[in-house]
Amino acid sequence: MLPALLCGAVVFPGLFQGFRRLLRSTFTHWSDADVVCVSERLVSSVHACLATAAGVAVVTACKDVMTDSHWLVNGFASFGAPYMAHDIYAMYLSHYYTQKVKGHSAALGGHSLRMARAFFAKDRMLVIHHLVLLLFFLPVTLFFRRGLGDFFIGCFFIAEFSTPFVSMGKILIQLGLDDTRLHRVNGVVVLLSFFVCRILVFPFMYWSYGRQFGIPLHRVPFHLPPHCNVGNLAVLAPQVYWLLLLLKKAYRLYRRGRGRPKTSQTFY
Repeated sequence: MLPALLCGAVVFPGLFQGFRRLLRSTFTHWSDADVVCVSERLVSSVHACLATAAGVAVVTACKDVMTDSHWLVNGFASFGAPYMAHDIYAMYLSHYYTQKVKGHSAALGGHSLRMARAFFAKDRMLVIHHLVLLLFFLPVTLFFRRGLGDFFIGCFFIAEFSTPFVSMGKILIQLGLDDTRLHRVNGVVVLLSFFVCRILVFPFMYWSYGRQFGIPLHRVPFHLPPHCNVGNLAVLAPQVYWLLLLLKKAYRLYRRGRGRPKTSQTFY
């Protein structure tokens, strides 16, 4: 676990700095806020692609959903842990430079507690999401499962499949391609992939458990320990919240965009 942890601590910050240098030299007209924002999105996409690949490998290899194990579960959980901590830092930097471009950084005291509070108020859900994964999901995965349930951890890894498409939407806007067919198609893919991989993955896990033990889907929750159902609900709740936000914003932008030649808004 330690080598994977150290590897992640080098890879993700290194990618972030590398993308910043590359983008700064390639798009010389971009502000620091633009460079940091896109760099953070690119690193998120790399992590999501690796998580999805690891998840597919685990799910396809584990025939017994409870007892089969795969080395990638603990390996990738350790490797990905530094990403969660670094992504909070990258999001803070994006917020800081955005406020600086807007001329608000001085009012918030530069890098200060006020700036950190403003960042947390703006991205509270994402910060809490990352901290829960880092402080709860990671220890449970590594130390408290008694080697059980690698299949389900793999399913959670696959939930990251929608992230690269969310990031692509931000990048397309940054490149001035927000009024293109590619951006609209990507928006549809965001909604579909988010719904399938972050919402439907939960009934799929329950169905997989029921299929193995001969239990109807609607009876599976009653055959599981209460803490399993509570944990799944705690993870599912923010996913439903974010999906509703995506749908509301997509509908609002669709109505606003009808009859207009161009709009610079996005629902990502």
